[in-house]
Amino acid sequence: MLTTTLSDFRKDIKRYFDQISQNFETLIINRGKDSGIVIMSLAEYNSLKATHHELSSKVNEERLDAATQKLKSGKSFEKQLLEE
Repeated sequence: MLTTTLSDFRKDIKRYFDQISQNFETLIINRGKDSGIVIMSLAEYNSLKATHHELSSKVNEERLDAATQKLKSGKSFEKQLLEE
């Protein structure tokens, strides 16, 4: 995670955008006490939204928790896919 001030961001906006998009970085621009802006790549944003969607339903959350527990307890199995 990167942090900067608004004035520093303005001076070197291209470099910040390059770092964010190439390295999946998140940039926080401080704008005073307890105030700021977050900038992230579109890929990172989409990933965050997908995770939020998966966890927004209690049923999905319970299904994911159950799958995680199966993996941790060794009660999972592996299947080979048929190739065409």
